Amino acid sequence: MPSTSSVQVSAGDSCKLSPEQLAAQRHELIPGLFKRADKVEDIKNGLRFHFKSAPGLLTDLARIMEKEHDCCSFLRMQVTMEPSEGPVTFEVTGPQGTAEMLRKL
Repeated sequence: MPSTSSVQVSAGDSCKLSPEQLAAQRHELIPGLFKRADKVEDIKNGLRFHFKSAPGLLTDLARIMEKEHDCCSFLRMQVTMEPSEGPVTFEVTGPQGTAEMLRKL
């Protein structure tokens, strides 16, 4: 059995959505966050999105997490809110190749 570190992720093998479904829902999923984020950085096996605190942001992130759990259940997602209306970070990680797969979507 291969170790987790040797697993490669590709959009065709991992996402349960068809290309048409992905295109239709792009703004409601992780790909839609690239434009909304103040900054996106690579982290080990994934990406970290940085946002300014804004009304509705956490609700939107929760919706995205729920939808992504249905189509890409291999992803790990974590939201961190800093105190006093500070910035919000959203981390998405998975097997090796996750960051590249997300950027290609």
